[in-house]
Amino acid sequence: MNVRRSAAVLAAVAVIGAAAPAAADPSPSPSQALPSALYGDGDPRYDGVWRQSLALLAQHTVGVEPPKPAVDWLAGQQCADGSFAPYRADPAKACDAETAVDTNQTAAAVQALAALGGHDAVTEKAVDWLKSVQNEDGGWGYTAGGASDTNSTSVVIGALAAAGEKPADVQKDGRSPYDALLKLALPCDADGAGAFAFQPDKKGELAANADATAAGVLGSLGKGLVTGPGKGATAEAGCEEAETPEQAAANGAAHLTEALAEDGHLTSALAGAEDQPDYGNTADAVVALAAQGATGPARKSLAWLEENAADWAARSGPAAYAQLIFAAHATGADPRGFGGTDLVKQLTATGPSAPEQATQATNGEEDKEKKDESDSGFGVWWFVGVCLVAGIGIGFLISGRAKRQQP
Repeated sequence: MNVRRSAAVLAAVAVIGAAAPAAADPSPSPSQALPSALYGDGDPRYDGVWRQSLALLAQHTVGVEPPKPAVDWLAGQQCADGSFAPYRADPAKACDAETAVDTNQTAAAVQALAALGGHDAVTEKAVDWLKSVQNEDGGWGYTAGGASDTNSTSVVIGALAAAGEKPADVQKDGRSPYDALLKLALPCDADGAGAFAFQPDKKGELAANADATAAGVLGSLGKGLVTGPGKGATAEAGCEEAETPEQAAANGAAHLTEALAEDGHLTSALAGAEDQPDYGNTADAVVALAAQGATGPARKSLAWLEENAADWAARSGPAAYAQLIFAAHATGADPRGFGGTDLVKQLTATGPSAPEQATQATNGEEDKEKKDESDSGFGVWWFVGVCLVAGIGIGFLISGRAKRQQP
């Protein structure tokens, strides 16, 4: 899930999201000392739970047991109703109407804690909350009651699956999250055929969005942030009318394959930055393609990331390292030898003291520079919600999420 500079995001929101109310500030002054159990050293007000969830999930994926205080910190961020906000500086203070909870932080926390095990009460309560805020079209927006978008719906599908639910059975007014995703998939005769839109524009029209497409492929396959190679239809099948989630996923993968074909990477969707690589969304696209079974295109883009993404991850911090680990895992590559970088070692270094069995570095290298969260590939995970109001995405995944919508 990719990252966006605040100025660009807020400018986009001014144009696209005029109806969106300002979100409540989820934390006190950013000058407060950060919790020792938190991954990353940037302001956590908009992404604390998100980046913690991705970091813990990535460590678990490569066989590293995260430090217990880091896991406890994440579980302790939950509100009494089951939801999660991006960051609660004082978890002892009860959540109220001013606490800016959202579906994306909640779904990411579920995926991480479900994988780690031992937190059934936390994940069950979180899933109950997610079900309670499902929209009538079967999907989810970034915040409760917000218009459904592809990224939020997909990350919630991943949470449901991780918690042992069948996403198709989680319905509102007879509609499942897959119904919502099908409505957000572009038809084959449209510009951007087969892609997913983030959500309809003010005129109800859909526009292809690479970040949303990567998320939509995973969501349509019922997959979460972590997945291995799939066996679906490959891109060579082309675009066909999407009457099923599986066909929508195949169409989305074909669109991503075409978008990646020339350079091996996606480019930024921000005005004035269209010629700049988008590392986070490229990593998300690799995961989506691998999940669909398009291993050739996925490995080509992974090779590009191995050659080019190390500095971006060092600037961006834990969530970026996690995205690259997810991409390596999805394609069967070694995240400890990622183009000469040990992603696992680097990720672990952004968190609390490393567990004893953390990593055995092979072909690793020391950090070249102190992580600068103020210039993290596109800055601190700045106001993750408003990024997706603008429809420019933050990566599913949501790369982020990582890298959502304020209604």
